[in-house]
Amino acid sequence: MGIVANQSIKNVVSTYVGFGLGALNVLFLYPKFLTPEYYGLVTFLLSAGNLIWPFMSLGVHNTVIKYFSSYSNTFERDRLLSFALFFPLLLGLFFGVLGYFSYDYILNYFEGQNDLVQPYAWTILIIGIVTAYFEVFFAWTKVQFQSVFGTIMREVFHRLGITLLLLALYFDLLTVNTFIYGVLAVYVFRTLVLMIYAFRLYLPKFSWQLPPNFKDVMQYSSLIFVAGTIAVALFDMDKVMIEYFLPIENVSIYGIAIYIATVIAVPSKAMHQITNPITAKLLNTKSITDLKDLYIRSSNTLFLISGLIFILIVTNIEMLYQLIPEDYRAGVSIVFLISLVKLSDNFLGNNNSIIFNSKYYKTILLAGILIVVLAFLLNIWLIPEFGIYGAAYASFSAFLAFNIFKLLFVYLKFKIHPINFKSLMILLSISGMTLVFYFWDFTWHPIFNIITKSLIISLMYIFLTLSMNLSQDISDIYRKLFQKKTP
Repeated sequence: MGIVANQSIKNVVSTYVGFGLGALNVLFLYPKFLTPEYYGLVTFLLSAGNLIWPFMSLGVHNTVIKYFSSYSNTFERDRLLSFALFFPLLLGLFFGVLGYFSYDYILNYFEGQNDLVQPYAWTILIIGIVTAYFEVFFAWTKVQFQSVFGTIMREVFHRLGITLLLLALYFDLLTVNTFIYGVLAVYVFRTLVLMIYAFRLYLPKFSWQLPPNFKDVMQYSSLIFVAGTIAVALFDMDKVMIEYFLPIENVSIYGIAIYIATVIAVPSKAMHQITNPITAKLLNTKSITDLKDLYIRSSNTLFLISGLIFILIVTNIEMLYQLIPEDYRAGVSIVFLISLVKLSDNFLGNNNSIIFNSKYYKTILLAGILIVVLAFLLNIWLIPEFGIYGAAYASFSAFLAFNIFKLLFVYLKFKIHPINFKSLMILLSISGMTLVFYFWDFTWHPIFNIITKSLIISLMYIFLTLSMNLSQDISDIYRKLFQKKTP
């Protein structure tokens, strides 16, 4: 796992820098410089764009990762990359024409209490197209086992750009309208930069010829598109449905709570950038023993790292909300439920990579569709009943059911699972420390309280991790760092 550990560490650092900037934006700058209505508008536009971008790529970014290593020569790989480059363009043109002729209907959909969306509805399509191409070029870099720059662009670049735009808004250098267009420009520019980097890593000889085994490629792309749509729908459906049932300012309130919990997903996202192509290669070469080792070690490492983040979030959430303007505060239960889901995602390790790079991906898609339907129905039922809390209950139920299903599915098909003695000890450590520190606070300013309690928790958690060797990869990294300091 040398290359995994090396690039995963860089990806984790890059991702956390990005999430740090995101936290600055989401928790402090957005609430300070925008009204809840406009903050909700920005959140909605980005979430809606995320919902439609899978339709623009139709899964070709994942297809690149699955099939690139299976082709034996440069000519076949170039045909695959050429297909991945031109196919989203055709889809984007199709949806652009469709959006043009149905634009009046789209505007009528937003007429009413949330008519603030109407002037910016067209930006949803642009966000979808550039995000689709960003994912294609990101996959392009992953198959060259160079995921770090793409992670920086994905996690840091746009958040830094938005930080600068928010500061410009504060100093009256921008109006709210130009700020929204500036956010759109940041997403477009991000894709162009990654495109240049991807071409510098590997510039194929572009071909109009279809890739080998085109029927299999298209079948996989179509089905993986469904999988991508499922993942995105589960992540962003709640915010879009809140906009439908409730005033748009509720989207910003819910979005803050979700963002806090989403920090737990960072380790999984960072490691996935490199474990995904490695998992595909192990499946292509039928190296099940190595696959099992990767599954267990990725699960232990991710569960351990995300467990610390989970403890820090849950035990400090009350104090953190004291730092946020009262208009944006939501209940602790939303953060707790979504945090549990993100923790379970990390426990699964590279489970998603195993499923979607294997021959069994078709079966899991059916389950995913059923889960999306379940989430949709739960949102329809629970949001009118419980408001934004209902959206959290729906997301928690759907995500948890899906994760349990995927865990059982991989075990039944590959006879491997990530559960071992170390994962049990990690679970006990997370549960015990959460219970101990949730009810304990200093009578200080919230910032000093958070810093002090987080430092104590982190030191205790790291001591337990190293003394019980709960993750082989983390212990190896610690020994390497310690040895470097020893003369």
